This record gives sequence, structure tokens and C-alpha cells, in this order.
Amino acid sequence: MDGTDWRILAELQQDARLSQNEISRRVNLSAPAVAERIRRLTDTGVIQAYQARVDPAALGRGVQAFVQLDCYGAKCILKDPSVHDWPEVLEVHRVTGDACTVLKIAVADMAQFQDLIDRLARYGKPTSSLVLSSPLPWKPVRPLR
Repeated sequence: MDGTDWRILAELQQDARLSQNEISRRVNLSAPAVAERIRRLTDTGVIQAYQARVDPAALGRGVQAFVQLDCYGAKCILKDPSVHDWPEVLEVHRVTGDACTVLKIAVADMAQFQDLIDRLARYGKPTSSLVLSSPLPWKPVRPLR
């Protein structure tokens, strides 16, 4: 990764809908060279996907939380891939510490939150932290200093 790759990544992370011609103008490189660098970044797994960031609250899911699960063995939520299909579950992370899993969830109201916690309790002891606000909900990956 050189400085030009990082500039291309910065542009794509800011707006993945930019054309390669526009990126080439912004990074001062030819469009074919930009296309080749983007292809290489994709092939090596640096660029994993192009997605829209969606605000769950704008879609009626105003209750968001991080739920830690203390589970173990055959009942562990990590062994049940069907949980990935639950619409309330936005992220699943295997972690170290007292919990084995952290999930980011979004639901419409506290009744749905309670229902979800009850479903999750089958896998282990859930502990939740409601999201009050997100001063930094996302930021692009930049080079480490």
C-alpha cells in the first residue's frame, strides 16, 4: 500500500459511488491506473464490499444496543448461524473477556428489545448496553502514524 492507494481508499470510503474517472482526477492518476489499483485492492481483500450505510432509526428501529452473551459449549450462539438471519441482529463479534460474543442490535421499541433478549437467553446470559447516542458511528480506515 502506497500513498496513492490510501488516497483512493479515502475517496471510496467517503463515497463509493464515485466513478473511476472522478477518482482519477482527485488522486491525479489515469483512470486505467485507478481501475487497476482498485482491482488489486479488491483482489487482496482490502476492499471487501460496496455498501450503503443505513440509519436504523430512520427505518423505525430507534432502540439500538450492544448485547454481550456469556455462553459456552454446544449452546454458544456462535455455533448457530441462523442467528445471522435475524433482522434485529446487525453485527456479531467473537470477543475476549467475560463474554464470548457481542452483538449490535436494532429494534423498534422496548417490547421488541425484551423479546430479543428472551430469545438470546437460550444461548447464555445476555448483558446489554443501550445506545444513547453515537458521536462517532463510523469513520474511514486511515494509515496508522
